[in-house]
Amino acid sequence: MSEFTLIEAAGGKPKVAGIAYSGGKMNLPGWKYQVVVDLAGMEIPETVPLLTNHENKTDARVGMISASVKNNTLEITGEIVSENDDAKNIVAQCKAGADWQLSIGADVKDCELVQGKREVNGQEVEGPFYHIKKSVLREVSIVAVGADAHTAMRVTAQFNIANPNLNEGEKNTMSEAQKETKAVTAAAEPAKAEPEKKVEAAAPTAPAAEPEKKPDTAKAEAVPAAITASAPDVTATAREAAVAAVKAERERVSAIQSICAGEFPEIEKEAISAGWTPEVVTKKVLETIRAERPAANVNISVKTAPEGGELRKTIEAAMCLRVGVSADQLEKTYGAQTVEAGMRDMDMPLRQLLIECMKMDGIPYSRGFDNETIRAAFSSVSLPGILSNVANKKLLQSYEAQPIIATKLCSTGDLNDFKENDRFRLTDVGDLLPIAPDGEIKDGGLIEESAKNQLDTYGKRFCLTRKMIINDDLSAFMKVPVAMGNRAARLIDQLFFSRLLRNPAQQDGKALFSTAHRNLLSGASSALSADSLKKAIQLFLDQVDADGQPISVEPRFLLVPTALKHLAIELTQGATLIMSGADNAVRPALNVLADENLRVVSSPYLGNSAYEGASQTGWYLFGDPKTVDTWEIGYLKGKRTPTVERGETDFNTLGLWFRVYFDLGVREQDHRGMVKSVGQ
Repeated sequence: MSEFTLIEAAGGKPKVAGIAYSGGKMNLPGWKYQVVVDLAGMEIPETVPLLTNHENKTDARVGMISASVKNNTLEITGEIVSENDDAKNIVAQCKAGADWQLSIGADVKDCELVQGKREVNGQEVEGPFYHIKKSVLREVSIVAVGADAHTAMRVTAQFNIANPNLNEGEKNTMSEAQKETKAVTAAAEPAKAEPEKKVEAAAPTAPAAEPEKKPDTAKAEAVPAAITASAPDVTATAREAAVAAVKAERERVSAIQSICAGEFPEIEKEAISAGWTPEVVTKKVLETIRAERPAANVNISVKTAPEGGELRKTIEAAMCLRVGVSADQLEKTYGAQTVEAGMRDMDMPLRQLLIECMKMDGIPYSRGFDNETIRAAFSSVSLPGILSNVANKKLLQSYEAQPIIATKLCSTGDLNDFKENDRFRLTDVGDLLPIAPDGEIKDGGLIEESAKNQLDTYGKRFCLTRKMIINDDLSAFMKVPVAMGNRAARLIDQLFFSRLLRNPAQQDGKALFSTAHRNLLSGASSALSADSLKKAIQLFLDQVDADGQPISVEPRFLLVPTALKHLAIELTQGATLIMSGADNAVRPALNVLADENLRVVSSPYLGNSAYEGASQTGWYLFGDPKTVDTWEIGYLKGKRTPTVERGETDFNTLGLWFRVYFDLGVREQDHRGMVKSVGQ
């Protein structure tokens, strides 16, 4: 249970004191089990801001306090320094008799799930519960309602009366009983110089012990004059010490009466007679209030997500989880702790996302949600950055899920610019020769071969509109990067197949697939069959390199249109081939093509009439791109995936534009290592 006391001193700032946390269990949003914060492991700064309702903004700070752990509870003292409307409202409601509670905000450093029993904060706590072993106190807030709806808190406020007989800088507070005492002692002032009174004045810390009377502060004030009159040999230092002692005693009694406020007479009487300090009195009053009320949990805000960059990462992870990006994938980027924190915020509405981004960037926001709020959020740095990263991850997930045929048949390369680039490679010429008796090794030969590749940029833009934000329709916004991820993956195949089917001319002036390059099989016998496949394999194996030697590369992929897919599988994977003919010749039942280990790859692009050179009968053999350079997919400086980023704001559209672009180039490199069969 949290306890809060407000004491407003005349002409000064209102003072506050209370218990912010009683050390028990809490039910907190986002935590599966109850939470107990270990006060022994709490790091407490020298000063802590006093906020309203845990709001992290300038106007919400109404004061500064000091906190300490006493009797396994977190106690605070301080003052309200702000004069804004929230602070004035708190003080005004105190005057009207309203109750307030205290709530703390802390950063979690070490947490453990306890299943059995454990003693924490002097209490034996029954599991399961989360034991916050280490934390840092960040703030204390004044709140209207605590964690337990059945508890309430009384606020005690003492509004003191200034003594008109004192100068402006010496005003103090007095109760009605003190006024009467001062009047009586003033009337009896002529007797204050009696010798026996001097001894009493020498020890002002022990007032008269009559149980039913208030201390005679006026008499104490008159003692220095009596000492001076009857003992002229007393030094000035002694007089000053006596005056200081009287002043201290007067302030102590006044503070005790202010704290007790007439509601705790027994504590007040004992405190004055026994010489208690105001701190001890405050503790006794709080203990009495606590004992009179049932125990309850404090309303605590435990913040597991740090501020700044870590908070932004947590929000990004939450938004990614909301749109369906897997937690395993996110852990590689953000770490398990950030993803776990993001799970508690994955239901954050778009409106709240805008407000959180404005908070992080220090942009003022109104309690309503209008066009100005949306525009202000769009002007922030955090919102476009978070949405861009979320869209990037969703696009990447979609991009990687889309099957790409070209990446199986082509090698990859990095280009530094968008000019047409020469792609050079060195090829050895000549066989190894015997070493002469004198040990001399003959020089080998190298020739330089080249090909071309060139990048282009492909892109599109999309918008998060005002309508999507108001409808909280993040899924509609994310459909665009999902579709663009699919499109980007398909773009690689589109570029590859459009050039493959066009059969472009090479630097020697001959078509990529031609009889001159010894990689073209045509005629009626080229239709896909066991015999034509055997011929194509032989044609592939008979290809030679620059010095006329076999390239020694095995075919690895059989690329066919969808119309030939199942026939290709039957030819390459069947255990036997059943053959018939008019000659009734005895034929072997073994399928020799199965030993070629050809992987069948089928693509609808080969037979798509929208592409020049498309055919439902043509098919191809390709070598492994790891061993032979047939085609290359070029990327700009190693960036192998599309990019999403914020676009320029369009004044005509109330929304936030994003763009996706992909730098890509696909080009053939060498006619060797592949064979085309026309199939007609």
